[in-house]
Amino acid sequence: MVYLFLATGFEEVEALAPVDILRRADIEVQLISVTGEKVVTGSHGIAVTADALFEETDFSDGELLVLPGGMPGTLNLEAHPDLAELLRFNFQNGKMLAAICAAPMVLGKLGLLNGHRATCYPSFEEFLLGAEFSEERVVVSQNIITSRGAGTAMEFGFALVEKLKGEDVAKKLAVAMLCNC
Repeated sequence: MVYLFLATGFEEVEALAPVDILRRADIEVQLISVTGEKVVTGSHGIAVTADALFEETDFSDGELLVLPGGMPGTLNLEAHPDLAELLRFNFQNGKMLAAICAAPMVLGKLGLLNGHRATCYPSFEEFLLGAEFSEERVVVSQNIITSRGAGTAMEFGFALVEKLKGEDVAKKLAVAMLCNC
């Protein structure tokens, strides 16, 4: 199961493009609200209905946790102590973590990027504590996937599919979607 977390002010493209791509690959994804409300409004005023609330979800089957960026969405994700605990737990248990745009800073500030290559939106590099910064659009470093921003959201989604289902599935899906990324 993949869990993608929504906080008020999330970047809509960075959340919904990867979810769409994952679901097209027959990967089960749940949108999880960390706001206490099922309807979460993104940074561009688009309201999205989450599948579940954080406090009502059992994450024991989660093999990948995804953080979309956006402001103030990233700061709101960072401020959620139970999400921080879940990210640490999954990391310590070898499960996958993914973050795009400003959201890799959440992983960096938690010390989860130590010894990993990572990327993020320009000007957030200082928060990738312990990481080797890369300007690549998408970086896969063992069990951590990071990406630069809204313009890389589809590539990010295909990288998640590749990590979960293999390169062939990701490439076939990209071709079917007319994406040359």
